[in-house]
Amino acid sequence: MNLVEQLKSLVSLPGEVEWVEFKQNNDDPERIGEYVSALANSAALHGKERGYLVWGVEDGSRRLVGTLFLPQAAKVGNEPLESWLAHNLTPRIDFRFYEGTNEGLHFVLLQVQPAAAFPVAFKGTEWIRVGSVKKKLKDHPGKEKELWAVLARCPFESGVAASGLSGDEVLERLDYPKFFELSHQKLPANRSAILERLEIDRLIVTKGADRYDITNLGAMLFAKQLSQFATLSRKAFRVVRYSGTSRIQTEHEKVAPNGYAAGFEGLVDYIGDQLPRNEVLGQALRREVRMYPDRAIRELVANAMIHQDLGMSGTGPMVEIFDGRLEVSNPGLPLIDPLRFIDHSPRSRNEATADLMRRLGICEERGSGFDKVIADVEMYQLPPPDIRTDTTHTRVLLFAHQDFAKMDRKARIRACYQHCCLLYVSSQIMTNTTLRERFKFEEQDAPIASRIIRDTIKAGLVKSEDPENRSRKHSRYIPFWA
Repeated sequence: MNLVEQLKSLVSLPGEVEWVEFKQNNDDPERIGEYVSALANSAALHGKERGYLVWGVEDGSRRLVGTLFLPQAAKVGNEPLESWLAHNLTPRIDFRFYEGTNEGLHFVLLQVQPAAAFPVAFKGTEWIRVGSVKKKLKDHPGKEKELWAVLARCPFESGVAASGLSGDEVLERLDYPKFFELSHQKLPANRSAILERLEIDRLIVTKGADRYDITNLGAMLFAKQLSQFATLSRKAFRVVRYSGTSRIQTEHEKVAPNGYAAGFEGLVDYIGDQLPRNEVLGQALRREVRMYPDRAIRELVANAMIHQDLGMSGTGPMVEIFDGRLEVSNPGLPLIDPLRFIDHSPRSRNEATADLMRRLGICEERGSGFDKVIADVEMYQLPPPDIRTDTTHTRVLLFAHQDFAKMDRKARIRACYQHCCLLYVSSQIMTNTTLRERFKFEEQDAPIASRIIRDTIKAGLVKSEDPENRSRKHSRYIPFWA
């Protein structure tokens, strides 16, 4: 960003605007944090691409007087100001300090990302600008209601990742050949036709006179380098390989540099290369197979991208590989009960992302993805996946092959429930026989399968299809929700 040009543009704005604040030397960290919250919320309310806090401009007269404020040297206690601000903002947003000189005077500009999905709070309090004054959002219910309405109708994907670019700059930043390849379209012979097609799928927005905005959707899926987009750089997909079963020692770490769709195949291949392999004997020839099903990994990685909470800044989807397990996580909590992942049509916070990634063939059709994960896990004779949530993230765990005797009671119950759900959505019914096939039991192991079924019934996860049936031999079982 050219600081001097941006400075002059802001100073020349007519009248007071609620998404820009001018200061001279105020360096109080608390007030700066409150202004970041207020400007983020006001920028969203007014549909602006950024909010700005400018030091070195006399408020009122807008004279360029310079400032003594040095943000890079500022600290709160022993912590740098920028870091302190970041962890006191919820949800986290991207903001950036710029420093420069004009005619011998020093200026500082703080560029703030607009709120998305939720109002931005500083230390638990949401702020807003009312005219030229910073106020608590809760004290202005009219503004609060209006802001929530704006956030509800402006999904993150339609936000602007980069603005005012020329057509050539757009094509330099986006991997447009990959878009045409994945969408099975012939690459147009001229630039205008390429840009027109990108706009149809909402990857860019034309602003006239060969000027374009790249949307968050366009950058997130097809950026050549996500680091070129300040609001998206921290949403890059990470892969971490650990030594052992804990996070104490990292062996390898990779941050995928490009957009989710553009880099998907390379990302999945990289994950596969980090996985251990098992040697199997087939038709007298030994061959190596990956420990986890390829299709299951593809689907879980795609789901982590699609279902993440894009309103949470500073975090993105991730795969972590340990000895004996693989974890796929994304920011945000699921919108449906994890127990219903197998049968329920998924609800996504990010419908535009989900729709485009399905049309590009990156993930399965709606409602079939997790079913296939379970089917492949059963085919590979792996322990059942586990879905876990904490206060902010969703995590799916895949486990390496494990002898049944070493599988704990919870895992056996989970496997029985998932098997019952998988059969039910395939218009089949679980029996003692099908569960024995799932675990590769012999016929004489029927009492073991019966005990697992009883434990799963006791856990409230499956039930008898016919409660009046007293014959265990011919009992059939369905999920609790059926």
